[in-house]
Amino acid sequence: MQAYLQHELERYVQRLEELDFLLSREDILADMAQYRRLASEHAQVTQIAGRYKRYQAIAADLAAANEILADTDSDDALRAMARDEAAQAGAQLEALEAELQRLLLPRDPDDQRNAFLEIRAGAGGDESALFAAELLRMYTRYADSVGWRVEILNASESELGGFKEVIARIEGDGVYGRLRFESGGHRVQRIPVTETQGRIHTSACTVAVLPEPDEAEAVQINPADLRIDTFRASGAGGQHINKTDSAVRITHLPTGIVAECQDDRSQHRNKAKALQVLTARLQDMERSAQASKDAALRKGLVGSGDRSDRIRTYNFPQGRLTDHRINLTLYKLPSIMEGDLGEVLDALQAAREAELIAQLQPQ
Repeated sequence: MQAYLQHELERYVQRLEELDFLLSREDILADMAQYRRLASEHAQVTQIAGRYKRYQAIAADLAAANEILADTDSDDALRAMARDEAAQAGAQLEALEAELQRLLLPRDPDDQRNAFLEIRAGAGGDESALFAAELLRMYTRYADSVGWRVEILNASESELGGFKEVIARIEGDGVYGRLRFESGGHRVQRIPVTETQGRIHTSACTVAVLPEPDEAEAVQINPADLRIDTFRASGAGGQHINKTDSAVRITHLPTGIVAECQDDRSQHRNKAKALQVLTARLQDMERSAQASKDAALRKGLVGSGDRSDRIRTYNFPQGRLTDHRINLTLYKLPSIMEGDLGEVLDALQAAREAELIAQLQPQ
């Protein structure tokens, strides 16, 4: 094990002893907020320190086996047993070291949050809008497969049944961390349903994945900076939607950022949801501004996630999906469009982890 990694792990062992002591103090037990914070840290530190202690025990077993192998007086049976133990211990140590490196990676507190998914049709007209609807279906089916809940907040439909724009809220464990690298330009190559001569066209959509803000940590918005408009919701919805100004559009005047919601029959609830989306967009703008100052982070292996990036191509004639950030090509496009996104998301996460591990190592 490299010295820098061992040094970090020793710090976790020491911190675990400190936390054990703190959590036994009466003043900590009396302060529930502080107790919960320390208990959460204790759970994380225990996991890492426990794995490290396991690593040390196996390393001791390997050292003992190597001593037997180095002893020329050892009989053949004992040496054969020692060789087996050394091989097994070496494999276990390699796997544990890789796991410990992943556990030491810096964690984004937003990774566990729910997320807003925004899909917008781009170049390609009706074909782009149809592809936007297919992307929404793909993400919805993936969400269903992992037990997440999807709620459509706002949708602007096209004439052929696609979406010019659609915004959804996805609720579940670790939604943002799992989908965060979906932000960017998604390009589709296929023969559109409107094409009469069988030519392949290229269209594009942009996808944005934003973490749902924590109310306690969300950016503070001055009410005087907001313009709130109400209007009648469009689309299906019966007599109520046609007769009531229940839809809400909120404009943040200093930035020009707009958010609207017309999904609910209640104007009050639509306003609350639109304000959530607006807050998420403002927070994302702040995050992007901060991240742009850190070139190493934003030009990493999986890209910046900026919505202008072309991150992925969906080639229907070849049944091929290509993620350009990590040079991943899969010939299983039909199943991916049905929500089988796990392999793609796993590859993006693994690439990001590899990059972070490389950054942690001393130059």
